[in-house]
Amino acid sequence: MRTLGLVPARGGSKGIPRKNLRALAGRPLLEYTARTALAAASLSKVILSTDDEAIAETGRAAGLAVPFLRPAELAEDDTPTLPVVQHALRWLERHGERYDAVCLLQPTSPFRRPATIDGCVALLERSGADSVISVVPVPAEHNPHWVYFRSDDGLLRLSTGEASPIPRRQALPPAWCRDGSVYVVRAQIVLEGGTLYGDRVAGWISEEDDVVNLDEMDDWRRAEAIAARRAGSAG
Repeated sequence: MRTLGLVPARGGSKGIPRKNLRALAGRPLLEYTARTALAAASLSKVILSTDDEAIAETGRAAGLAVPFLRPAELAEDDTPTLPVVQHALRWLERHGERYDAVCLLQPTSPFRRPATIDGCVALLERSGADSVISVVPVPAEHNPHWVYFRSDDGLLRLSTGEASPIPRRQALPPAWCRDGSVYVVRAQIVLEGGTLYGDRVAGWISEEDDVVNLDEMDDWRRAEAIAARRAGSAG
């Protein structure tokens, strides 16, 4: 199965300005994802999709291919991810490159491992699923059977639609949430189905120590601590 690794990294960022180029433990954030993606055995090619020439140069220096600069209309604050992935696949198809699947690797999850990427791709291939996403367990207190939404009448309703919650923690079914590290989806689902998930979604369980999503400065400080701890253990 030919799988494209796609790293989306636009120039704009509100929560952490210029975060894709910001140094995390002495290295540009983008470099973490680039190194991991290039070390994954399952990716046929890894490209960077960006609208920013400085980010493009950093990507090239890290070993990523940068076959195009993303159109400005696909790099707005509210641009969904789907059209960015579609643009990359269609651009490559027009230039003679076709892929069976695409693996989306956002730089804001810098600590994923090559084995996680390879595991997700292998699971997609053997399961017949439309997509595979990396997930982490949901703590019991956030399990859907214990989570309430407020309805229009101001009253609380269980998210599951049940009349009453499961009373015992031990009886709760396992629940998982996407962690943002890896999304692998069949190209046909993206291009023809217009979705990054499809109807059949499989999950790959990440190591929880690998999971951090950089949206705000508090996230960045946590990532700095993780990077320092890893550097210390490696030394």
